Amino acid sequence: MTLDWFVDVAQIIFADIILSGDNALVIGMAAAGLSANLRKRAIFIGMAVAAGLRIVFAVVASYLLAIKGILIIGGLLLAWVCWRFYNDLREFNAADADALEQPEESEDAPEEGSKDKQFTRALFTILLADVSMSIDNIVAVAAIARDNTQLLVFGLALAIAFMAFFASIIMRIMLKFRWLSYLGLFFLIYLTGMMLYDGVKEFGLI
Repeated sequence: MTLDWFVDVAQIIFADIILSGDNALVIGMAAAGLSANLRKRAIFIGMAVAAGLRIVFAVVASYLLAIKGILIIGGLLLAWVCWRFYNDLREFNAADADALEQPEESEDAPEEGSKDKQFTRALFTILLADVSMSIDNIVAVAAIARDNTQLLVFGLALAIAFMAFFASIIMRIMLKFRWLSYLGLFFLIYLTGMMLYDGVKEFGLI
């Protein structure tokens, strides 16, 4: 095992932590307006779906990486990920951290039908975020692993583990130390530049 291999592993771990935490933050924001019981249920479903989607997209990613020019497409997609991640950071940094973790019960509790509608809306938002952010995670890991299948599998398995077991903890850490999120954003921008550079070089344009 070379130094480059350890560097790639460290980068994959960092990317998984940042993107898993961001996914958890989005889930937390979507569920923050629900009652305590419904909030726990929505977060559990969101985390489970996010972990499952990473497995599905991992299978697809292993085939996509074999296509010539996929690095340029992936780089452009990762640039979009950076922009969306930046907007997510602005949103949750403007939010009250306590509201994400411990939303208070309303004194004027809504009727059961209203609660069901709120839960359905929140769950739909969470599922859409899960799909989008699972793709983000796959692209980021693929940007580091490239044609190394072992690194790709390691990165995606780790992402699944983070979403299944540690996402809530990572979310709390990111809320407490918010500079970590911006460090993660700069790291994603770096990955975007490297991916686009290698994609252009693949066609002999530089």
